[in-house]
Amino acid sequence: MVNQVADVRVTGLGEAVVDLAAVAGNVRAVAAAAGTDVMAVVKADGFGHGAVPVARAAVAAGATWLGVTSAAEALALRAAGLTVPVLSWLHRVDEDFAPLLAAGVDVGVSTVEHLDAVAAAARWAGAPAAVQLKADTGLTRNGARGPDWDALVARARHHETEGTVTVRGVWSHLADADRPGSEAVTDQITSFEHAVRRARAAGLDPALLHLANSAAALTVPRARFDLCRVGLALYGVEPAGAGTLRPAMTLRTAVVNVKRVPTGTTVSYGHAYVTSRPTTLALVPLGFADGLPRAAEGRAHVGLAGHPRPVVGRIAMDQCVVDAGDLPVALGDPVVVFGEGGPAVADWARWAGTNPHEILTGVGTRVIRRYPEGTA
Repeated sequence: MVNQVADVRVTGLGEAVVDLAAVAGNVRAVAAAAGTDVMAVVKADGFGHGAVPVARAAVAAGATWLGVTSAAEALALRAAGLTVPVLSWLHRVDEDFAPLLAAGVDVGVSTVEHLDAVAAAARWAGAPAAVQLKADTGLTRNGARGPDWDALVARARHHETEGTVTVRGVWSHLADADRPGSEAVTDQITSFEHAVRRARAAGLDPALLHLANSAAALTVPRARFDLCRVGLALYGVEPAGAGTLRPAMTLRTAVVNVKRVPTGTTVSYGHAYVTSRPTTLALVPLGFADGLPRAAEGRAHVGLAGHPRPVVGRIAMDQCVVDAGDLPVALGDPVVVFGEGGPAVADWARWAGTNPHEILTGVGTRVIRRYPEGTA
């Protein structure tokens, strides 16, 4: 378990300490709350935490599926030795689906054209492809709706009959699950149920129905069906104020420069910040290339040697400045950007006017990922 991370020496300019025990605990918490199987969504390198170690921890804790958005992500999981079912759901229509089919990966399909391309790959391989058809129930993003949905399920039944496709699942995605009692959520559930009926009327018999994301898994029982796809909750960010999850990542670094400055000192690009009194400034070697959004300027703070202190002036690509006030700061003092000993990921999201997903996935590749012993 990761704790008191500020007391541990930082390696490199910055590191993301990932508590895999928290990931495992979050899987168990969601599964217990939902009463269904759990798909651990590990797209975007496990929301910046590391897809393979997160996937291993999630599966060990009981996750029965893994979810990704690309063939490269799916095949990386297989190459790492993960054999549990995987769904990959975002592809170009001219993509080579053969490697996915050879690896036993389910393909998410939203158009007739994609379905035909998958069926062609299966025909060449001599074995049926497992597909999961996505209905657009109101997010108006991927998925099929109305006449397009009817055409998709009819075409899927044709391919099933010829032996090139097996429709394992029907699924969709909620647009506003953070408001569990909203009319939009209710309408989408109703639309999904209608899409399932249309699929069955076309002769399909999907074994797996899934609609719920993290928020719905915890707060919308009617949306749970057979499986809940858990992304944000897997990493310990509360999607709906449930209070049952533990953050998995702590982003930390150390002070690399300290200077005492007088009143009226300008700080960073554009001189947008001017000190109002004598103060100590501490330089932090992480910037917007490492996941600290410039949009958080003027609002963000970090944990500096155990104290919350504001980030001042412009956040640069590689560094930012913290106003330490009269704290006795020294070179090498620990800085927690978010996580244990600092603000939460949700705080950075609020300061930047974005969501926690963007903050977590924005932690750059220069930041070392570390998985302490005993965290899984």
